[in-house]
Amino acid sequence: MVSGFFIVRRCPTLSFDIGINRGATSGATPETIKSCPVKMLTEVAIKAIKPAEKITRHYDEKGLYLEVSPAGGRWWRIKYSFGGKEKRLSLGTYPTVTLKEARNKRDEYRRILADGIDPANARKATQREGKQSFEQVARLWFAHWKIGKNARYANYAITRLETDVFPALGATDIDSVTTRHVVDCVKKIEKRGVSDLAHKQLDKISQVFRYAIANELAERNPARDVEPSDVLKPTKAKNLARIPASELPGLLKAIEDYDGKPVTRYALNFMVLTFVRTSELIGARWPEIDGQYWRIPAERMKMKTPHIVPLSTQARLLLTELKEITGEGEYLFPGERRGSMSNNTILYALYRMGYKSRMTGHGFRGLASTILHEQGYPHEHIELQLAHSERDDVSAAYNHALYLEPRDKMMQEWADWVDGQRK
Repeated sequence: MVSGFFIVRRCPTLSFDIGINRGATSGATPETIKSCPVKMLTEVAIKAIKPAEKITRHYDEKGLYLEVSPAGGRWWRIKYSFGGKEKRLSLGTYPTVTLKEARNKRDEYRRILADGIDPANARKATQREGKQSFEQVARLWFAHWKIGKNARYANYAITRLETDVFPALGATDIDSVTTRHVVDCVKKIEKRGVSDLAHKQLDKISQVFRYAIANELAERNPARDVEPSDVLKPTKAKNLARIPASELPGLLKAIEDYDGKPVTRYALNFMVLTFVRTSELIGARWPEIDGQYWRIPAERMKMKTPHIVPLSTQARLLLTELKEITGEGEYLFPGERRGSMSNNTILYALYRMGYKSRMTGHGFRGLASTILHEQGYPHEHIELQLAHSERDDVSAAYNHALYLEPRDKMMQEWADWVDGQRK
């Protein structure tokens, strides 16, 4: 029986892959192989890889390579032969599995292969012996998913799983969870009168299974066998309250006359000029202000990609005044004791001004979008400024600066128009 790991790599000086199996060569002579130096992967090189139109493979050594899909997914795989057949085995996804961890796994399977055992069969046997429960896998998913998320939001997500899902599915082996189990779980949540939560938990369960499949902890995703509409009542669309454009002058005057804390008044006016999300506003830090731009880092954005907000002359003047008040601290809009301003500060200020149930912080975004569309600005410029654009990881570094010049002009003209409404 001939078995072994292929040493597979693409030689930059040859037009074919080099494959070595226990000293045998495929596609090249020992001399040509020797003339082509091994170029191992590095973390820097991996991060620089960009998806292509087709699946690409980036080789390390001793059969290990990274496979990159057009959508950006990255899987570690090893190529080896057993019983005269070429085989491949997945080692998990990058960056969940680091380069070092992938090499360690490869070396472990090389030792198993040296004992005359097929690594794929060995792994299946190990998985059967040490099955993990849904809760165990869900907590692994959560540890991976929460990276870069707001701590409060992440804590809410795991608490809801602990309350709504783990009692029903938690103790069951991940591969033993059926579609019926999932449906019963979410319908029980719906019976409490929280249909929206039931929909969200069905999505979370599906996310756990997608993670499990990607990391070879499960074979299939039973939550994908049904559509939410098949088992749950439709949720009512939530239209966040906002006033019509005709009432904006009155709101602007109410903000100017606001008798609460000055920092809150500055925050409201800054939101009018930038129409960012409330979470992006209250978390704004002084180092993010860069001349005529506010550069919000990816970790603070809902889309998890960087965002640039052009600052009009009016917005920069507001920041100059605000810096006299809060410039010594970290946040533009600090809280009363520590950290940033509370999520509810903007909402409660609008309540005090008489806009309860009529206007929200998010309402400024819808209001700006409606008015700018009516004024004839290109849809793609408005959507990008609202950070609505669906941007993948590869293009994120570039698209956040897309249409920057026309957006500069649009944001300045928006501020000028708002000044007109104040009068």
